[in-house]
Amino acid sequence: MFDTFRSSSKLINTFTGHTTTVWSIDYSTIDDCQFICSGSGDKTVRVWDVDNNKQIQSFNGHSDNVYCAKFSSYHYHNNRQNVICSSSYDKTIRFWDFKHNQQLQILNRHNSWVGGITFSPFNGGRYLCSGSGDKTIRLWDVETSKSLHVFNGHTEGIWCVDISPLQSNNNNDNNNIGVVGGNGYTICSGSYDKTIRIWDIETDKQLNVFKGHKNWITSVKYGSNELLNTILSGSDDRSVRLRDIRSGQQVQMFNGHTKGVWSVEYSPFVIKNGNGNSNVICSGSGDNTIRFWDIRSNKNELYMIKGDNKEDNGIFCLKFIVLKKKEKTKNGKYDLNLCYGSNNGPIRIWG
Repeated sequence: MFDTFRSSSKLINTFTGHTTTVWSIDYSTIDDCQFICSGSGDKTVRVWDVDNNKQIQSFNGHSDNVYCAKFSSYHYHNNRQNVICSSSYDKTIRFWDFKHNQQLQILNRHNSWVGGITFSPFNGGRYLCSGSGDKTIRLWDVETSKSLHVFNGHTEGIWCVDISPLQSNNNNDNNNIGVVGGNGYTICSGSYDKTIRIWDIETDKQLNVFKGHKNWITSVKYGSNELLNTILSGSDDRSVRLRDIRSGQQVQMFNGHTKGVWSVEYSPFVIKNGNGNSNVICSGSGDNTIRFWDIRSNKNELYMIKGDNKEDNGIFCLKFIVLKKKEKTKNGKYDLNLCYGSNNGPIRIWG
């Protein structure tokens, strides 16, 4: 599958509208329609209809850079609302109904900019986690707009957060114990203090501090399935690192980017090498490249996609998306694609 992507992938779609850095993109299928949402330094949150290749909504309620934008599955499954959540340098988190073009909620307990946000993989996405320049992480109840937990420990602002995926060994009745029903789940955060920290979502307790990056952390992601106990991180120090959560040890470091790394992702790709199958990760950087790496080998990248030098000028966010094919082929009706947001504004789909 990766060999096919490497040999035949090309630029298949471009969405233009943002006038500066696209900090964040997300993807969702709602009622059989495919959407991308984006947050940008131009202070807007935008929604794009992938099937018709056009912008369908632009929200300009934030008064500064929008750093993260995510679709809210909770609003859809509970209220049949099409909702996006966004965070901003203006210290707020806002919810937008993009079907009816209105702002729904505003969360404003942070005392500084709000960076990464992510929804809980438990309780249908009812809880939202946010990292902020005020050095705290907050856990919010989306239903009530209340701040439930504050996680303290970082010594500088927190740019990125992630919540551990569904724990397959935790599917017993104990999972509903605790304040938010997140027993066994953890939060991972990356900060300007150059550390990655792990937190227990129920008790607010800090479980681990991982050091190693030489500059601030721009992106953290939990692995899933066989990589459940790993964390992938990207940093302004130009490196991508893979860490084993249980041992706390750094497993791999991937070097090659010539500017800071802004986004890291575990890809759905698997490749065959001397030791059997190996997973592929990828990273986007201010050097205007997306690089793919073999998780078992820290040698040179497997493949590199270059952004448009003039129009892109840096890759700031990545998202793997499975798009419906326009016409059915013998390979099925879905295609794996990579979507990225650039420094100058274009959003592109590669596949």
